[in-house]
Amino acid sequence: MPLDPLAKRLLTMMAAAVPAGRTRPSVEARRQSLAKLMQFARAEAPDVVTSDGTLPGPGGELAYRLYEPADAAAAAPGFVFFHGGGLVAGSVQTHDRIAAALAHATGCRLISVDYRLAPEHKFPAAIDDAIAATEWVARQASALGIDADRLVVGGDSAGATLAAVVCQEAAQNAGLSIVAQCLICPVLDFEETSPSREAFAEGHLIDRVTIEADLADYLPDGCDAADPRISPLRATRLAGLPPAIIHTAEFDPMRDEGNAYARKLLAAGVVVEHVCHDGMVHNFHAMGAILPQAQLVLSQIGEQVRRAVSS
Repeated sequence: MPLDPLAKRLLTMMAAAVPAGRTRPSVEARRQSLAKLMQFARAEAPDVVTSDGTLPGPGGELAYRLYEPADAAAAAPGFVFFHGGGLVAGSVQTHDRIAAALAHATGCRLISVDYRLAPEHKFPAAIDDAIAATEWVARQASALGIDADRLVVGGDSAGATLAAVVCQEAAQNAGLSIVAQCLICPVLDFEETSPSREAFAEGHLIDRVTIEADLADYLPDGCDAADPRISPLRATRLAGLPPAIIHTAEFDPMRDEGNAYARKLLAAGVVVEHVCHDGMVHNFHAMGAILPQAQLVLSQIGEQVRRAVSS
């Protein structure tokens, strides 16, 4: 399929704002850029109320935001959500509309976690925070109004990296009961360069310069990018993982690794619902003010999660 006309228009506008010969963005510029991009999100979630809190993390208190649909049951399904941003940018605030939309669509009480970011906190800080936050939600499920037996873990972009690792760690350590993982435009392999990373390295929302800068900021010197905690696609033990809901985009540099992960999970006997969205780009789900497909995919994810937590 060709690039969606509305997505193409957005990319043209963004390209016009980028100076020729652009060099690696500063961390602050990266964070500001993502915050501006996320303003294109639109969430129709009038029934969702929020409250903020903190939870204990390995490096100190972590902020979180709880999203509660007004019609949620006393013990509703739970959804632990990790925002995207290359593990360098993003926050509960930047992803507020998306988190609200997911809570509304899924009927879950959703906890969006402000994990530590690089370069101030390099690998494995974000992973440690994600695992600690998920374990805390499971322990505090009753107080949060969550049914501990119906817990979903998910995220978008690099947040999906964290979600995938949490599920892999939980399956290996048998310490958590997770009924589904929801990976939206996931980043899953930093060890090799796929055809889609080459084909869409420039001019497709997130470019090679930004991806390489994020990875350099995130990884300590000498760290092996093939470590499954960095590149979940490289994991060799996938049997027994929670059922997976995976959404990828045709014109996303990370398309191939998301598609490959869906295939590997299926080969390992994991139940997978995978959709690769024609004509779409990375982060399309968060641009509902521009792309009608964003609203459609969030509704689709809502239906998939509702099925997963009711089975």
